[in-house]
Amino acid sequence: MSAHTIRPATIEDVPALTAIYEEAVLYGTASFELVPPDAAEMAARFQAITGQGFPYIVAEDAAGTVLGYAYANAFRTRPAYRFAVEDSVYLAPGARGRGVGTDLLMRLMELAAESGFRQMIAVIGGSDHTPSIRLHERAGFRMIGVFENSGYKFGRWIDTVLMQMPIGDGASSLPDETRRPV
Repeated sequence: MSAHTIRPATIEDVPALTAIYEEAVLYGTASFELVPPDAAEMAARFQAITGQGFPYIVAEDAAGTVLGYAYANAFRTRPAYRFAVEDSVYLAPGARGRGVGTDLLMRLMELAAESGFRQMIAVIGGSDHTPSIRLHERAGFRMIGVFENSGYKFGRWIDTVLMQMPIGDGASSLPDETRRPV
């Protein structure tokens, strides 16, 4: 039996999402934000993403504690990118190394493919962010490139790593252009 379950995120999860993201902003390079957003801003972001129909999920333990979350959002806003999404995965410090990130990412890929998306893009802060790079490699993502020294945080330059994974039919068939994903 799994030590956690994956479920759709709800607005009631925002305080937990805010706390997890705050830690990522203050102590990591997964986000290039410098000041953590408050719960009101996180709620607005949550509603903007879910309001467009993008998948947003959480992992929780048996006691209902949120261990991490993941969501897909538009990779770019121009119409030609409408079949590509960018993934985001954030974990509470105590949940790292326990398979939570893998389970979240795999389920997110399934949900995005079910919604009609064909490509998932990972935009990873830091070429030295090996846990995130390995997470995406294990899920089948391949390295696309590195924007060297593209961010500045913690008094140092940080690379941006791009990885990509075809989902659903990928590029093996044409999408149904009469149906917008999500």
